[in-house]
Amino acid sequence: MLPVRSKYKIGKRLGPSVFEQLQTQKFALSEARSKKIRGRGGSDYGRQLIEKQRVRYTYGITERQLSNYAEKAFAEADPSSELHRALEMRVDSVMYRAGIASTRRAARQMVSHGHITINGRRTTIPSLRVKVGDTISIREGSRKNMLFASLAEAEERRAAPRWLSVDFNLLKVEITGEPEFSSAETGLDYPTVFEFYSR
Repeated sequence: MLPVRSKYKIGKRLGPSVFEQLQTQKFALSEARSKKIRGRGGSDYGRQLIEKQRVRYTYGITERQLSNYAEKAFAEADPSSELHRALEMRVDSVMYRAGIASTRRAARQMVSHGHITINGRRTTIPSLRVKVGDTISIREGSRKNMLFASLAEAEERRAAPRWLSVDFNLLKVEITGEPEFSSAETGLDYPTVFEFYSR
């Protein structure tokens, strides 16, 4: 787990979107005062490295994991869309996107600690890729856990993407479609990541 100060430094370099905790007005004002522009004045390599790190920290994955995802996606007709699907359809990302977990890190812990089932089978692998038609649920024995007990009564929730159907009363998420990549929505530049790995 990274300390807040380390996250702050990384956010200064890569942008606040890489950590949910930095997406605040206070951080935005501090960043504006510092007048640091992300990716400014560097070489092509520096620009590519920064974008690769932004993707890594946004999804909380290792260098090897991202390299493997990029290698597989690059073999597809639309590498950016395939990389986006691979990252978004990890079970930890789905739990975050659905609003069951407040951060991707919290989602990874939920899965690692065995609170999640996919199609009725318990899993402890956050990187497991789900597919259309899968149903993710909170394990029956975990539903009274304080992590989940208040979800049904929550007044404010993050809006789930269209490709997910979420039932907070049943603590269930259905995969009804696949995520579509849009650089404007994600704020991530996958082609630049592929440039980094193509050097």
